[in-house]
Amino acid sequence: MRLYSTLQRTLVELPPPPGPVGIYVCGPTVYQRIHVGNARPYIIFIWLRRWLAERGYEVKLVSNITDVNDKIYEAAPGHSAELAEQASRWYIEDTDRLGLGRPDAEPKATETMGEIISLIAELVAGGHAYEAQGDVYFRVGHYGDYGQLSRQKPDQMEEQEPDPRKEDPRDFALWKASKPGEDTSWPSPWGKGRPGWHIECSAMAARELGAAFEIHGGGLDLVFPHHENELAQSRAAGREFAHIWMHNGLLRLTGEKMSKSLGNIQTLAQVLDEWGRETLLLFFMTAHWRSPIDFSPETLQSARAQVDSFRDFFINVALGQEPLEWERLVEVLDDDFNTSEALALIHEWRRRELGGDVREALKLFGLGSLAELDIAPPKVEDLAKQRLEARVRRDWAESDRLREEISSLGWVIRDTDDGYQLLHP
Repeated sequence: MRLYSTLQRTLVELPPPPGPVGIYVCGPTVYQRIHVGNARPYIIFIWLRRWLAERGYEVKLVSNITDVNDKIYEAAPGHSAELAEQASRWYIEDTDRLGLGRPDAEPKATETMGEIISLIAELVAGGHAYEAQGDVYFRVGHYGDYGQLSRQKPDQMEEQEPDPRKEDPRDFALWKASKPGEDTSWPSPWGKGRPGWHIECSAMAARELGAAFEIHGGGLDLVFPHHENELAQSRAAGREFAHIWMHNGLLRLTGEKMSKSLGNIQTLAQVLDEWGRETLLLFFMTAHWRSPIDFSPETLQSARAQVDSFRDFFINVALGQEPLEWERLVEVLDDDFNTSEALALIHEWRRRELGGDVREALKLFGLGSLAELDIAPPKVEDLAKQRLEARVRRDWAESDRLREEISSLGWVIRDTDDGYQLLHP
């Protein structure tokens, strides 16, 4: 299997099965409900774990939760720990609704403090970092390959964290001394404080996956400075760290990146409430993981129509069929995990009535429910029959009233050529 790596700027072969394959994905900084764009890496890398397991690999997927960060302190001065705990619960609740399961490990920065402090101390002892009045900074100039991931030239980089105490404007914080208004801190050789963002991920990845692992993932906006700094500090400490760096494209609204700073976000919970998990999962299949993806009512409506086409297909197709052309899906997904081409292939199988292939492929992407026929309770069935009778009488007002009553019970009714279909989204 080949995957595109930002570091090598080419497709890189994974070792043959069974591997093992360790995957570390940067999860959210928890200070509010995650937006739907945050769900893209979560979904992509759980799909990738499923596919690698299908291909015979031993896979461990790690996705962290950043619960110590400047953004959390700014969002809840004096109450950051409470907010981080609450927002972590929101994150778990919202991503659980996707129906894909959880990563194998979800470490938190607050639970990895010993490893973080040990890694910083190792960098200081090796001359790669220095203390400055309670803060500790990484010496960018001591790492000759700095910029290799982002392709930025070190002598042209802007200062990441302005501070006159730094030896070099490009240096970045590994440890920050406690400041007034910050309600959490930990003891360290440099005084009470808390870690910088970048060192947290290096320590959590090493704890869960070891000094070297196959894949590091995250959004394209993390290439610099976050992932560049992770790579530099980990390798300066003698860890090989990740071999392949996968960066997914971002969500766009009318051509713009979706982000909290632009104020154009929708939360994952809001999107799931409005469109349902099946529509959202299929929507994310429509673009290659490296490409940006346009998020709009039109693209979601298109995804919903495709979901309906698969659900309609399974009403009439025999469910006992075995896959007949699975190797074609292997060819598509083993070549840089191309979900958009996979979706086109699944539609081709649907048109050719290859039910076994369609069913098993949809299961891989968390859409096996489309092959399951819903059995409505007697009350809902009775309302549906009343509505059909009202439509025969052309009593449209009563038909609409009954549709609303069915909807209030958590069901959707769709009109078909031979009557109706009840769905439980």
